[in-house]
Amino acid sequence: MSERIPALQALRAFEVAARYGSFTRAAQELALTQGAISHHIKTLEGLFDCALFERRGPKLALTEPGRLLAQELKVGFKIIENACGLLKQDRNGIRLKAPSTLTVRWLLKVLEQFRQQDSHRRVQLSSVWMDIDHVDFYSEPFEAAILLADGRFAAEVDSLKLFDEWLVPVCSPEHQAAAARDLNALNRLELLHCSADRRDWRRWLTRLGAAQVTIDRGQLFDTLDQGISAAQQGAGIAVVDLLLAQGELDSGRLVMPFPQAVATTEGYYLTWPKSSPQARHVRVLGEFLRTRVPQPPLHGVDYLYD
Repeated sequence: MSERIPALQALRAFEVAARYGSFTRAAQELALTQGAISHHIKTLEGLFDCALFERRGPKLALTEPGRLLAQELKVGFKIIENACGLLKQDRNGIRLKAPSTLTVRWLLKVLEQFRQQDSHRRVQLSSVWMDIDHVDFYSEPFEAAILLADGRFAAEVDSLKLFDEWLVPVCSPEHQAAAARDLNALNRLELLHCSADRRDWRRWLTRLGAAQVTIDRGQLFDTLDQGISAAQQGAGIAVVDLLLAQGELDSGRLVMPFPQAVATTEGYYLTWPKSSPQARHVRVLGEFLRTRVPQPPLHGVDYLYD
């Protein structure tokens, strides 16, 4: 005889509380009271005869038994969700998460081409701002996501590399003469940062060995697209993704005051859970996207690898 399995409501309450590290947020997601969440947790702790959470100062943390249970329940609830989804979802539909700049600068046009070529496979796109590209397929409603990453993903995730990230400085044509291909001149010019941590300028300057250039100044933007737009309007010099700024560079609205393009060892990857019933459709989409990736220019750029 199989051992008694706790009620799904209690297990779900624990899984959500473990994910957030908060009874309050779990109660909000499940439309329950905080007391109800606490009651479910106590029921499980009594059944398993062990503590699942412990207090570490003001924070709530999982015990080792709690961590093991949360890990397995995360997978288990995703399996249940997939099983139910098979009966109600669009079997040819793909819910896709993607970064906002990639979406407006490349993906939208390519997805329209995919729709025209393969109309029975539908893609529902959610374009979101992500400071650090991330998706949790067990808690977010997506079959696939495009992420800027180093290619190392969890064992349960499949991936297909679309293209590499190359960082280049760009500015309006009017600013090009001020830089004059002199790295020291950057200390006199306005630097534009496409993220609050200024990581793109830091990576580019580090690869060129330009430690003398200070980057703790200049305007900060939330997205790469905003930084590209600001540079185009003459606000300063930004370090951006070469391929995503290719349209402005080809048209002459932006120029590269320095020819060096620095590889970051990261790239854009299409990712999806191996267990997804849509996995075959996602791979078809991925193979199509790879045929439409922007091509780096062959001339006028000095490509530097790490």
